[in-house]
Amino acid sequence: MRNRLFLLLVLIAFPLCSQIKFEGAVKDSLNNPLELANVIAINQGSGALESYGITSEEGRFVLELKKNTTYDLQISYVGMVTYKEALTTSEDDIIKDFVLQPENQLDEVELVYEMPVTIKGDTVVYNADSFKNGTERKLEDVLEKLPGVEINEDGQVEVEGKVVNKLMVNGKDFFDGDTKLATKNIPSKAVDKIEVLRNYAEVGQLRAVANNQDNVALNIKLKEGKENFWFGDVTAGAGASPTNELYILQPKLFYYSPKYSLNFIGDLNNTGEVALTRRDIRNFGGGFRSPSRNSGTDINLGDNSLNFLTTQANALEIENKLATGNFSYSPTEALDLSGFVIYNSSRIISRQTSFIQYTNQELGIPDEATDQSSRERSNQALLKLSASFQPNVNNQLDYDVLARVSNDRQNQNVFSSVIGNTVQEEAVTPFSFSQNLNYYHTLDENNIFALEAQHLVRDEDPFYNAILINDPTGMDAFDNTADALGLDNTLNVYDIGQNRRIQSNQLDAKLDYYNILNAKSNLNITLGAIFSRQNFNSDIFQFLDNDEILEPTPTINNGLAQNDTEYTFSDIYLGLRYRVKTGKFTITPGFSVHAYGNKNVQFNEVFEDNFFRILPDFETRIQFKKSEQLTFQYNMRNQFTDVTRIAEGLVLNNFNSIQFGESELQNALSHNLSLFYSSFNLFNYTNVFARAAYANNIDQIRGLTNFENVIRTSTFFNSPFADETASLFGRVQRTFGKVRASFNGRFNYSKINQFIQGQQSLNEGFTQTYTPGLRTNFKVAPNVSLSYRYSVTNNNQGGRETKFVTNAPTFEFDAYIWKSVTFRTDYSYTNQDLGNGNSQSFQNWDATLSYRKDKDAKWEYELKATNILNIDAQVRNNANNLSVFTSETFIQPRFVTFRFVYTL
Repeated sequence: MRNRLFLLLVLIAFPLCSQIKFEGAVKDSLNNPLELANVIAINQGSGALESYGITSEEGRFVLELKKNTTYDLQISYVGMVTYKEALTTSEDDIIKDFVLQPENQLDEVELVYEMPVTIKGDTVVYNADSFKNGTERKLEDVLEKLPGVEINEDGQVEVEGKVVNKLMVNGKDFFDGDTKLATKNIPSKAVDKIEVLRNYAEVGQLRAVANNQDNVALNIKLKEGKENFWFGDVTAGAGASPTNELYILQPKLFYYSPKYSLNFIGDLNNTGEVALTRRDIRNFGGGFRSPSRNSGTDINLGDNSLNFLTTQANALEIENKLATGNFSYSPTEALDLSGFVIYNSSRIISRQTSFIQYTNQELGIPDEATDQSSRERSNQALLKLSASFQPNVNNQLDYDVLARVSNDRQNQNVFSSVIGNTVQEEAVTPFSFSQNLNYYHTLDENNIFALEAQHLVRDEDPFYNAILINDPTGMDAFDNTADALGLDNTLNVYDIGQNRRIQSNQLDAKLDYYNILNAKSNLNITLGAIFSRQNFNSDIFQFLDNDEILEPTPTINNGLAQNDTEYTFSDIYLGLRYRVKTGKFTITPGFSVHAYGNKNVQFNEVFEDNFFRILPDFETRIQFKKSEQLTFQYNMRNQFTDVTRIAEGLVLNNFNSIQFGESELQNALSHNLSLFYSSFNLFNYTNVFARAAYANNIDQIRGLTNFENVIRTSTFFNSPFADETASLFGRVQRTFGKVRASFNGRFNYSKINQFIQGQQSLNEGFTQTYTPGLRTNFKVAPNVSLSYRYSVTNNNQGGRETKFVTNAPTFEFDAYIWKSVTFRTDYSYTNQDLGNGNSQSFQNWDATLSYRKDKDAKWEYELKATNILNIDAQVRNNANNLSVFTSETFIQPRFVTFRFVYTL
């Protein structure tokens, strides 16, 4: 294995050894350096653009060229005459400076080749064809080859260390609020340019006064000829696995014109290929952002969706249906209409085995082995409609609505070495409707007003049912819990259920006034309010043998089993921020004054709490160069919980997890600091990003947990002990000719105070992860991508210390053979050391072989093999504040599918 790896590295490094360095400076006729001038070298023999560079702040450039080769050299800069020269290399490096002359007529500029990367102010433009080698099929295949761009583990696009939160095609929204639908479905051959819009402002009127430095958007420009008619592809295929027959049908159709666009993405398969997971759709916000996101107030409305056993990517059987549509229409220059609809349906069969060790062994909580099998069904639908009206440059009105509905169900068979067999059924049919209204008005050149309002209505109705075997003649692990719940313990089974209903209604609005004091400073005054109301009802019941229903009276929690709680919250605030730019510094100090009120009514008792609080915030940004900056942020935030932690009656989160709330819970306060460094250097092809964050949480809401065997009962309180979290993430990326090297490092530390069996203990966790990587991007030669993840997780949980070490190399290979055959394969190996002399490992290997006559052919034929090594399960080890666990999740067996792809 080591010899093969060494040989591979030699093959990668060999082209670098046959190169020389060509460097110099570009200046104007007054001897001033020209920053961001383009330098390209075109191989006269092949006619291909072989190397390119962009000058630094000092006008410097460096190109890697082949030895003993003749190039057409072109140097260009806006407003200057393009310099052209035939350059012949030898065995030695070349150092040469150039002077560009002013140009009178710009239309005489003629460039034979487009630069792979150009920078225009805050916009970085990538020429997609410069990074393609023929093996690409979708947009994400191109994006991951671009310098400064990454596809993270969640499938999100990151640019210069920041997650892209908006993606457009030809300037039109594409499923606003998510990038995965675009990256995994837009054909790569349709992409001409990829524009990275840094400091992106959706409202042009606020560009000069608002902090947009963390906003990054992508605009995908289509090739000529991909407008005014349909394009896309349709994939159909079939195959077989040891368990069932396989099928796949994926139509992906797009239409763009200057006035409107239509997009349709469909997916019907049982191969486990998921375009959007359930979590993706749950988090799909449609671009909605809370008006109060920067006010200092966080109010949690809770999440009462089902906790499915597995994700859609790791199960025994997976059937998925997806239908999506997206449109945009501009009937006039002043009015834009857009929207999308998403329907996703999944059917999953999964199985997972776990071994759980609970914290603090001296507390007498037994270790537990579990075996869970689950059948999951999920149907989810979203609809968003948007309108933007801008009659002139001084006025803009935006209105959006987003409706969301789902029908989820899960049936589980659970065997526990402590409790025995349990059958569970869960179901929920939540609905939510949110709407945004935003109006922006520029009174004059120094005064701008912005009104933003959002209204949310949500209705959730989770149902839970569990059936546990009971031995009426003896004691089993659930008997004491059954007695505490007030159940009838004379029956052969405990058949218990719970209905819950959570209704939420929230209005969030603010009015901003911006006063531009001068060219370098402005003042922002904010008046805002949040009004929220939640109603929570629940009841626990037992099904008896005679079809009667028992409503038990528990012997714990003062006999309170039902819930009928009304919780209201209000926040009226006034904020003031001053922004000033001096030299390289942009400083924004500010604060907000809040009048809080919250009240809950339950069991004919009222708890009310009203108070004032001042929340400061501060930001300073240092702009070292155009593409290098350092940002420091501090803010203080007030955090409020949801109604389910306030409700005093019993709630069954699960048959082995019971909770009751506390009506007098107070808010938590957090101090948050962050430091972000970004350097995007196209002169030496080096990109560096680093982010550090620290949070200190005061009066954090924590659980008081008591165990009866492995069944826990929890309530909540405001902890007098501060919890802390700290994180550091960094990425260094450097390109050497056709080889890109990267190194990622991540550190996470947490200190959480936990309270179990009446004892307080400190839970400390520290995780460090290092990921070096190497990727090639040759035009004609095969390409490889190598990475190695080394991770160490240490946990100190009071009475137990654990250490997990993960070693995970990955290898990807793609080759474009004979201009018609594409071979792609990826392999990963994961080994996890448990720290006790034992280790576990699993492998994954997939491969695809496809044929199309040439790059413009309509038909493509593809053979795809999944899980070639026929691994039956994936292993995961982890720890939380209550337990340490090892789990095996069983996955689909090896299978092969044959597919046809027709390109429109």
